[in-house]
This record gives sequence, C-alpha cells and structure tokens, in this order.
Amino acid sequence: MPHTSPKPFNTAALPEAKPAAQTDKRGLAFLLASLSALGPFSIDTYLPSFPEIAEKLGATQLQVQQTLSVYLLAFAVMTLWHGAISDRFGRRRVILIALGLFALASAGCAFASTIEQLWFWRAMQGITAGAGIVISRAIVRDLYDGADAQRLMSQITMMFAIAPAIAPVIGGWLQTLFGWRSVFAFLVLSTAALGLACWKLLPETLPPEKRQSLKPAYLGRTYWKVLTSPAFLFACAAVSLNFGGFFVYILSAPVFLMQHLGIHETGFLWLFGPAMAGMIGGAWLSGRLAGNISLSRTIALGYLLMISAASINVALNLALPPALPWSVMPIFIYTLGMALTMPGLTILALDPFPAQRGLAASCQTFFQSGFNSIVAALIAPALWGSTLSLAWGMAGMMLLGGMAALAHQKLRA
Repeated sequence: MPHTSPKPFNTAALPEAKPAAQTDKRGLAFLLASLSALGPFSIDTYLPSFPEIAEKLGATQLQVQQTLSVYLLAFAVMTLWHGAISDRFGRRRVILIALGLFALASAGCAFASTIEQLWFWRAMQGITAGAGIVISRAIVRDLYDGADAQRLMSQITMMFAIAPAIAPVIGGWLQTLFGWRSVFAFLVLSTAALGLACWKLLPETLPPEKRQSLKPAYLGRTYWKVLTSPAFLFACAAVSLNFGGFFVYILSAPVFLMQHLGIHETGFLWLFGPAMAGMIGGAWLSGRLAGNISLSRTIALGYLLMISAASINVALNLALPPALPWSVMPIFIYTLGMALTMPGLTILALDPFPAQRGLAASCQTFFQSGFNSIVAALIAPALWGSTLSLAWGMAGMMLLGGMAALAHQKLRA
C-alpha cells in the first residue's frame, strides 16, 4: 500500500525542480540517457588500460578482470534498492546523491596503489552507478504510457548507445597520452558535469502523495510479488540474455581486438562503432514503429535480425580466419535487432506494477546486471579463447533469450 503521509525531507539545499510537465522531451531523453550510460561508460572506458593496470599494480590479467567482476556484482546487488529508495524519497534526490558518491569512488580508483584497493573502489562505483539506469526507467513510466513510453525509451536507447561507442576510444587515447589513472580522473570530471546538469534540469516526477513505504513488511510483500511474477521474470530473462550475447564481446574486447584481430589499443572503435551504430538504428526503428505495429511484432522483428546475425557470425568464423571486417560485421546486425526488442521488453516487464515502478525497475536491472556479472566472471573468460567460441556464445544466449520472450508472449496471451 502507498505510504499515506511520507515525512518530507528538507529541500532548502536543492534548487526548485522544473515541473515534469514543462520539461522538453528531447532534453529529458538526453539527460536520462546520460544517467543510464554512466554504468556502461565506467565499464568500457578503462578496458584499453587493462595491460598497464596489471603492470603498474603488479597484478595478473585475471586479477584485473576481477575489477570488472566486483563492479558488476556490486552494481547488481544495489540495483535491488535504488528503485525502492526512489519510490520513497523521490527520483531526483536519490540520483543527485548517487552521482556525488560515484564521483568520490572514481577518485578512489584514480589513487589506488594496489589491486585490492582498486577492487574496493570499483565495488563502490558499482554500488552507486546503477541509480541512473534504474531511476531513468521509472521516470519514463512516471510520465508516459503506451506508444509515448516506447518512443521515449527508444530515444534514450539511441542516445545511450553513443556512450559505449566513444568510451573505449576516449579511454584508449587517455591511456596512450596520460596512463590508466587519467581514465578515472576523467570519470570524476564527467560525473561532476552530469551532476550539475541534473541539479539544474532534472524534474521530480514522483509527487509526495504517490511515494511508497520502506517498511520491511511492505517491501517484503512487494519484492515477493515482483520476483515471483512469471511474466516479469521471462521478460527480464529475455532482455538479459539478448544483451549477454553482445556483452560477451564487450567484456572480451581487449582479447578479441588486440590479440585475435591485432588491433592497437586506440582502435576499439572497430568493435564499438558498428555495435553502437546497430543499437542506435534499432532504437530509432523501435521509435518509428511505436503506435504503428504491436510490441509483439516489433519484438519478433528484432529476433529475426538477431537470429540472422548469430547464424552469419558462426558461419563466417567456421569458413574464414579472424580478420576485419567480417569478424565485426554480424555484431552490427545483432545489436540492431537487440535494440529493436529492448524498449518493448522493458516496458512489458514494468507494466504489471504501476504503483511500484521504481522497485520493479530495480528488480529488472538486478537481473540484467547480475547476469552480466556472471558473464564477466565465468562466461566471457571461457569463450574469449577464439572468435568461433565467442560466436557460439552469442548464438546460444540469443536462443535462450528468444525462448524466454516466447514464454512471456504465451503468458500474456
């Protein structure tokens, strides 16, 4: 049940938020996309620095890889709470606090002198980075329904896709010019700029009368309701597995590009460029189709593209040696289909819980980030030994994701 009389915070320290109804949709989409991209940006930017981090901190490549695993694990655990906290205290306040703490954790990474210290501060980054993506999804559903929600979610996905494309490029040049610590210094500065933009522009979309309780009994009932919903679980599994088929390449990027394809540390755009171009194209197409064809047909079209991409990828790796451009070409087609399915599956997962959208968004992100941590710790290291094994990994996860989406569709019917 809604909390009937939530105790308000003192808001004197914050500037008055612009009313949500007066917020420009494109400007809001850009701001929400930037918040959603913070987590992926903090993954991709430092990938080119893995070899130097291992050298300077006296660590093995596996220990450096675990800085990514602890980040993803902390990210996954905390995403269960970002939404519930924002359901109680409002979206805006939670985002501003999380950004401040993320900047502090990034500074800790920049000054780490041992691999253990880097593990700790990466975990602190993971704890705070998830607020942006969780609360952004809740804000979209606070403001819009139906085709309007799908269009805004698609715009966010388009803008969000740019960040992972440029992050490793920026990281590669920072690594080349200034060394690995400069990557985390850059994250401090960029987070400060984003925090200032949110301070000035982000509206509060959850009015006090719609705030929810944080009492353990209420939270326990609500989490149980969400986490035992078969439709919700199948939609989350579909999103997570679809993304996993692509994410395994992101996590394997240093090996895939630098070892298998012989690309320099400043050449990560060879992977991230086509991949993010596909995401932008798929998100744009999803927005264009919103209101014209059903979500189910849009999702089916996305899976048709992903099936084609995975099949071509396996065939090329069986027939040809690893090389550009064919080793990265199928990834463009795959992310095109993945981005076409993502807005619809995200909306379908949240729709059954209109009064607890923040908490449901937390659970959804928890599933995806939790699976991402498994991919980082176990699946990617097992697959990155060859480009063929990576191709089979993409195909397998896509197939499982398609089965989950089909199960979700049958439940809705």
